[in-house]
Amino acid sequence: MPTLTFTDISLLRPTPSLLPFPCPLKPTEKLRIHRLPLKLRCSIAEESKISPSKLSPNLNAADAATADCVIIGGGISGLCIAQALATNHSAVAPNVIVTEARDRVGGNIITVERDGYLWEEGPNSFQPSDPMLKMVVDSGLKDDLVLGDPNAPRFVLWNGRLRPVPSSPTDLPIFDLMSIGGKIRAGLGALGLRPPPPGHEESVEEFVRRNLGDEVFERLIEPFCSGVYAGDPSKLSMKAAFGNVWKLEQTGGSIIGGTFKAIQEKNKAPKQPRDPRLPKPKGQTVGSFRKGLTMLPEAISKRLGSKVKLSWKLSGVKKLDNGEYSLTYETPEGLVSLRSRSVVMTVPSYVASSLLRPLSVDAAGALSQFYYPPVAAVSVSYPKEAIRTECLIDGELKGFGQLHPRSQGVETLGTIYSSSLFPNRAPAGRVLLLNYIGGATNLGILSKKESELVEAVDRDLRKMLINPNAKDPLVLGVRVWQQAIPQFLVGHLDLLDAAKSSLRDNGYQGLFLGGNYVAGVALGRCVESAYEVASEVSNFLSQYAYK
Repeated sequence: MPTLTFTDISLLRPTPSLLPFPCPLKPTEKLRIHRLPLKLRCSIAEESKISPSKLSPNLNAADAATADCVIIGGGISGLCIAQALATNHSAVAPNVIVTEARDRVGGNIITVERDGYLWEEGPNSFQPSDPMLKMVVDSGLKDDLVLGDPNAPRFVLWNGRLRPVPSSPTDLPIFDLMSIGGKIRAGLGALGLRPPPPGHEESVEEFVRRNLGDEVFERLIEPFCSGVYAGDPSKLSMKAAFGNVWKLEQTGGSIIGGTFKAIQEKNKAPKQPRDPRLPKPKGQTVGSFRKGLTMLPEAISKRLGSKVKLSWKLSGVKKLDNGEYSLTYETPEGLVSLRSRSVVMTVPSYVASSLLRPLSVDAAGALSQFYYPPVAAVSVSYPKEAIRTECLIDGELKGFGQLHPRSQGVETLGTIYSSSLFPNRAPAGRVLLLNYIGGATNLGILSKKESELVEAVDRDLRKMLINPNAKDPLVLGVRVWQQAIPQFLVGHLDLLDAAKSSLRDNGYQGLFLGGNYVAGVALGRCVESAYEVASEVSNFLSQYAYK
C-alpha cells in the first residue's frame, strides 16, 4: 500500500524533531513548463471524450483512439500525475486517461465515517510540503485542509514509559530517552568523530550505529524504521530509504558538515517566489482534510471527470511500429483497447512485473524482487477516563502518537492519537487510536484472526497508555494489508535502475514507472514525485511531437 506509515505523525522522518542534528533538506518540486508550438499527430475534439475501441476478431489495434498519456493505477500517485499534467503541462498532454482496476479511486487511502467517528484504514496524514499544498489547492481543498498542532509531543516507549522525543535542538540536553553518554556519542559522531564509511552500501542500522551510536539507533531509529516502513533496519538501505541524510555525509564529510554545506548552497541559490495561494503551516506538523484523506483522490477524480476509468483491468500492453502503445483492458463493457503516446505504471511493483514480463523479462525480474510485508491497521476507541493519568497533559491526551522499539516487549509498531491529532474524529468523551501491527519482523499477523489482532493491540496499550482495569475497547475497524509497504532494502536503487534501463534499452521509451516503490513510501513523497514524473512525460511528449 502506498503510505501506511508512521511518517504521518512527523516522528519518523529525517527531521530535527527526530535526529540529534538539523536536517534542512526537503524535496523540492522541479517543473519545466514547455511553451513550444506543438504539432501533435492526433487531436481529440473534447478533452475527456477519447473513445476506446471495443476489440473484435476483425478490429485492428490501429483503429483505436489515441491519448497523450495513459496512467495505469488510480491511487494517489496516478491521480496526482494526471493532475500535474493537467495543471502544468496541458499544452503538451491535453488528453490523459487514468485507468483503475478497482471500482473506486484512491488506492489504499480508505477513510471510514460511522457513529460519530472518522478514521483511516491506510495512511493517516501527510507532511504539508509546498508540492503537497499545491496539489491540495489545485484540487479545490484549501478550505478543507486541517493541520495538527506543531507543538504536540511525540513519544517512544522505553523501559515501560512513554518518553517524549526532542522537538528542537534546545530539547536535546534535557530529554530522558537517551543517556548523557549516548548524547555525547551522537554529537561527536555527527561532527565526524566516528569510523569512516565502509566500501559497500550500508544498511540503516550500520549507518546509524557508525555515525550516531547504539543508543540513537536502538531508541530512535529502530522504532522509526518500524513505524515508517514496518521494516527491518538491518536490511533497509540508508541510501535508498533516507537518502537526504545519507547525502549529508557524502557531501560534507560528516552529518553536521553536510548540513552546513547544504545550508550554504541553499543560501547561494536564487530564491524562487512561493506560490501565494499556498497555506503557511507553522512548525513541524502533519495534515489531513475535514473528512479524511479520501477527500484528495475523490476531488482529483471529480476534476478529471470521465478521464478516470474505473473497473478497467489491464490485461496486456505492447508497443506498435509507429512508437505508440496499445493497451487492452477487461472492462464491464467487455474488452477495450486504447492507444497512447506514453504510459505511466503506478501499480505496485509486483503487478507491474507481471504486466511488463512480455515486454522485458529483465525489467519484470527486477521489479519482482521488491518485498512488501503485511501490516494491519487496527482502529479502537476508549473512554477518556481509560487513559492513564501520567499520560495526560492538562487533563487531556495530547500528542501525535507513540512508537514502540522491538526490544520493548510489545507487538504493536506504533499508535496514532487520531482524536488528538485532528478535530471531529471521535464523539465527546472518547479517544480514537489508530494502531499498526505486523511488518517485516512479524509476519505472523497473517495467521491471526481480527479478534486476536485487537487483543494484541489492547494488551500492548494497557502496558503504557491505557489503565489495566479499563473496559474493553470499542473496535471500529481492522484492515489487514497482506502486501503493505515496499521495503527499500540494500540494493533497492540498483534493482530500480536495472528495471528502468532494461525498458529503455529494449526500446520502450515513453513507458514510465511510478508509485511508492519508486518515489518513497510517505504519501507526501508520492505527491511530490508526481510532479517529477509529469515533467518527464512532458519532456518525452515534447520530443515525440517533432518526430
